[in-house]
Amino acid sequence: MKEPSLGLIEFKSIAQGFLAADAVVKKAPVRLLTANPICPGKYLITFAGEVADVEESLAAGINAGADMVINQLFLPHLHESVIPAIAGVKAVKKYGALGIVESFSVASCVLAADKAAKVSPIELVEIRLANGIGGKAYFVLTGDLDQVEASTFAARDMIKAEGLLAGCTVIPAPHKDFLERV
Repeated sequence: MKEPSLGLIEFKSIAQGFLAADAVVKKAPVRLLTANPICPGKYLITFAGEVADVEESLAAGINAGADMVINQLFLPHLHESVIPAIAGVKAVKKYGALGIVESFSVASCVLAADKAAKVSPIELVEIRLANGIGGKAYFVLTGDLDQVEASTFAARDMIKAEGLLAGCTVIPAPHKDFLERV
């Protein structure tokens, strides 16, 4: 599956999230990336697939979630590095400068990570979505300092414009002992 698009739905009910996750995968051939409770007592599903399939599955999930849907995201033409970063399967061969962007919103974090990856040729290391961090989300990217700054600040400005920025920093030359721990 080529997976050029991503769907995301956040629920205020765990039970309704289970129901919606089932509806999402039954509606069209999409790949469920996450379907789990998140902090604080909410439920998140993310899924990927072809544009039309994700759009149909998103509608089915929102319909099943009804009034328990907090937020949703449909992101067609997704940058290829976003899904591996969400899944936590991205292997970074060489670290450069690090950029970290933190958001109060899961959806805004994913949008900003996609934007960061499209601004300059950086590597998305990780996208962490709400679990175990109080419902917030963040992503980490690496690359040459000028590219990391350009991507990080573009993502920061996008989230800041929504009033959802929780934090942002660039580490120009991370120490190797630090990189082994994070």
